[in-house]
Amino acid sequence: MKQLSKYSKQILAALALGVWFAIGHVSLAQAAPPKMHIMEGFLPIGWCIFWFVLCIPFWVVGYKQLRKITTEKPETRLLLGLSGAYTFVLSALKIPSVTGSSSHPTGTGMGAVLFGPFVMSILGTIVLLFQALLLAHGGITTLGANTFSMAIIGPLVAWAIWKGLKDRLPIGWVIFLAAAFADLLTYVTTSVQLALAFPDPVGGFIASFTKFGTIFAITQIPLAISEGLLTVLIMNALRSNATTELKTLGVEGA
Repeated sequence: MKQLSKYSKQILAALALGVWFAIGHVSLAQAAPPKMHIMEGFLPIGWCIFWFVLCIPFWVVGYKQLRKITTEKPETRLLLGLSGAYTFVLSALKIPSVTGSSSHPTGTGMGAVLFGPFVMSILGTIVLLFQALLLAHGGITTLGANTFSMAIIGPLVAWAIWKGLKDRLPIGWVIFLAAAFADLLTYVTTSVQLALAFPDPVGGFIASFTKFGTIFAITQIPLAISEGLLTVLIMNALRSNATTELKTLGVEGA
């Protein structure tokens, strides 16, 4: 409890508001299945297996790193829980898009900065599994595809931006870019997945990818900007209230 009390009230308030908002949108999730969380039965079984197999190496490495962190750095467990909760809350907030789809933030950028992309592949998969079972977001057969886009590609992008720019730009800008582009590249990856599974009869993969990408861009660009700004606020609160934990993780400059 003493450690919990160190974290800012703004973090807890934001998460509580997000949980309330997510629960209030369960009916919307059932009425308009999201296309980032590819719904159950939407992909051909061959593509479901393909994306699931691609996730396995990340899960193996992520599990080993997660065990190491929780064993050797137990003081960071609260941050680990916060990263998972942040991803769950943001990715459960759905905004109707076009053609019966919907968009939402992903929330994986912060955890990728703190713990790396492999650990986030585990946290993101758990989040997606819970959402598929409890909120009707996505599905079990499409878990591999959804994991690859949101819990693997997104965190990899965020981590690469963090590592590449943290010594070149102000930290706030780096956090913003990491979170925003993790969000955007998640949807680019989903567009690729859908275009591969459903190429346009005339234009093939390129035409299909352009169609799906354009649909997502309408709502996803402002959402990515919003997620970047929110992540900066959360990280600023952590800098003030969790300096020891950040230093333990090697991101004390965050």
